[in-house]
Amino acid sequence: MNDPLSIKKYIRTIKDFPIEGIQYRDITSLIEIPSAFIKTCKELTKRAAEFNATMVTSIESRGFIFAGPISCDLSLPFVLARKPGKLPNDTYKKNFNLEYGSTSIEIQKNTKIKGDDRIVVIDDLIATGGTALACAEILTQGFNVKKSNILILSVIDLPDLGGSEIIRSRGYNIETLAKY
Repeated sequence: MNDPLSIKKYIRTIKDFPIEGIQYRDITSLIEIPSAFIKTCKELTKRAAEFNATMVTSIESRGFIFAGPISCDLSLPFVLARKPGKLPNDTYKKNFNLEYGSTSIEIQKNTKIKGDDRIVVIDDLIATGGTALACAEILTQGFNVKKSNILILSVIDLPDLGGSEIIRSRGYNIETLAKY
């Protein structure tokens, strides 16, 4: 099913944002409605628990909105994957492409991640998959976490852009709540 939780009605589509030709999925309309936000967070938390997560990692910045409640509800450590220059300690850095540019993310090297941790990577949306893959690759390459111990968990999937399939083909677990 494309929307088993019936949350798509709470997500606005903004045409030509941030650049012409992009159909931006705006989650602010979802998080502004408490019942929709709570339903979304509860489902994400349920899936993280079913994965037996020992840690939550999230991607700046919209992923943080969902990862905080999951981490709190499951009493798990919350690791930030941030844009360049936002973390005070030495970092592992990974460059990646977006559908409208390129950037990178970083995770601090002094973060207490063990190779046998089961980590849920939270983001709001999977488009081309670059952001989620960059985060997962920092975990596998920098911290020696097995691919099978990583679940990329997102609210929205844009399967026509191919990101979720690329993530699967690289050996990572992925689950999303609503497909467009």
